[in-house]
Amino acid sequence: MKLNKIASAVMALSVGAISQAHADDNRYVIQVDPDHKGVVKALAKKLGGEIQVEGDEFFAATFSGKDLAQVKGLLNNPHITLIEEDVRRYPMAIFNDDAGNPMTQQVTPYAVYQSKANQVSFNPNAGMKVCIIDSGLDNSNPDFEWNNITGDNDPGTGNWFQNGGPHGTHVAGTIGAKDNNVGVIGMAPGVPMHIIKVFNAAGWGYSSTLAAAANKCSNAGAKIISMSLGGGASSITEKTAFDNFTAAGGLVVAAAGNDGNSVRSYPAGYPSVMMIGANDANNQIADFSQYPTCVTGRGKKATSDDGICVEVTAGGVDTLSTYPAGMATVATLTADNTNFATSSMENAGVASGNTYFMGTAQTVDAGANGKVCVIDRGVISFHDKVLNCENSGGVGAIIINNVSGMLYATLGDTNQTSIPAVGAALEDRAALVAAANASVAIEAADYGFMSGTSMATPAVSGMAALVWSNHSQCTGTQIRNALKATAMDAGAAGKDDKFGYGIVNAKAADVYLTTYGCSGK
Repeated sequence: MKLNKIASAVMALSVGAISQAHADDNRYVIQVDPDHKGVVKALAKKLGGEIQVEGDEFFAATFSGKDLAQVKGLLNNPHITLIEEDVRRYPMAIFNDDAGNPMTQQVTPYAVYQSKANQVSFNPNAGMKVCIIDSGLDNSNPDFEWNNITGDNDPGTGNWFQNGGPHGTHVAGTIGAKDNNVGVIGMAPGVPMHIIKVFNAAGWGYSSTLAAAANKCSNAGAKIISMSLGGGASSITEKTAFDNFTAAGGLVVAAAGNDGNSVRSYPAGYPSVMMIGANDANNQIADFSQYPTCVTGRGKKATSDDGICVEVTAGGVDTLSTYPAGMATVATLTADNTNFATSSMENAGVASGNTYFMGTAQTVDAGANGKVCVIDRGVISFHDKVLNCENSGGVGAIIINNVSGMLYATLGDTNQTSIPAVGAALEDRAALVAAANASVAIEAADYGFMSGTSMATPAVSGMAALVWSNHSQCTGTQIRNALKATAMDAGAAGKDDKFGYGIVNAKAADVYLTTYGCSGK
């Protein structure tokens, strides 16, 4: 079955968000002596603070109208060890919701083959569990082993098993969608997962919620933390939480970011966290994948961030995975009884009939009445083309690209059309223009494509779980080292800023650990 790719709407949540990492909402993290946390919380409340979230040795509170210096002045208490801004964290994905329909047969995402994860068997008896800190997991998708999934809510986010958008469900599917002959298959099929929902209704969360989530992951018995999120400022409280998880033998994996520059994002930028970049199906780096420069050897001027950069990459471009029920779309196009590749633009529905070629559809044309409009790209907007087709009595629209490849587009935020509209490739133009009849359909689906370091991160998290399940005596750091030691070199020869050590190779990592043991060569 040929799958259609890339959705009608593209929303890059991380792009531009990182520059706004310091939230202008007067929320601060207060680290305290744990034996006196109650006293400090009481003091904070007395001084107008509103407690938002708590960890073992910290809490976060908002102080309306007060900046950091003012809060430090108010909370002058010997049991406080640190006060810092509670910075924002955002998903690292570009939402592409147009999929084929994997409901009739199981589809293996390309990253599984690329990483040779299909050549390694997951050991379900190894006690492996992955903790996903994200937007929740939709409980309506049948492609999960629900008996193996638990979760925690976070203040203000709602139930972990109710999605806060498709991001968390997509991430979870890449890690652990089960092998059940339908849908997709994850890197570690059926692996136990613990879900912590940290994104609010606006689609972002705080560094303090991530720090608190790390404690919850540990309490749930997770060995891996997967975070497809980030922001542009570091947090000592957040760093400490992930340092502790790693020191206890765990592995923390996080997205490098989607701004396509050398800015370092956090939490991926902490030394205890494995930073993940994204590549495509052709082993090329994704143009959006961030690549902070690896800086070492500066002697006394060295900082804790020196050398922290992308360690490995995995498939993160046009990744097919699970979606909340009906939140994705599937588009189909048939002309003269031949199926053509297509992409949905807007407007769910089915339309069929004789075709009418409208050229670039710059005006209303009565000849299109009751027919499927075949339209060339160019001159006017896609929206106006479809509107002219509809106003002519057309029942559906096919817009053909004017450059090589598939046309992926939307009709804009002010769409005033109602007929199903799809894109088509320039290579199919002659056949579509010559066709006597056509049928187009846009329907809801439970699977969709996304791109981003958000998609590469769960691929690596899932592969780590897969490999680790066969070498359970190892620590998370040893698994991390094995993945780096065996990655397939790509880009510039040797380790480089964009690919790190290369594209993850699960089979090679498994053989490496079998051959050399947990300590490696």
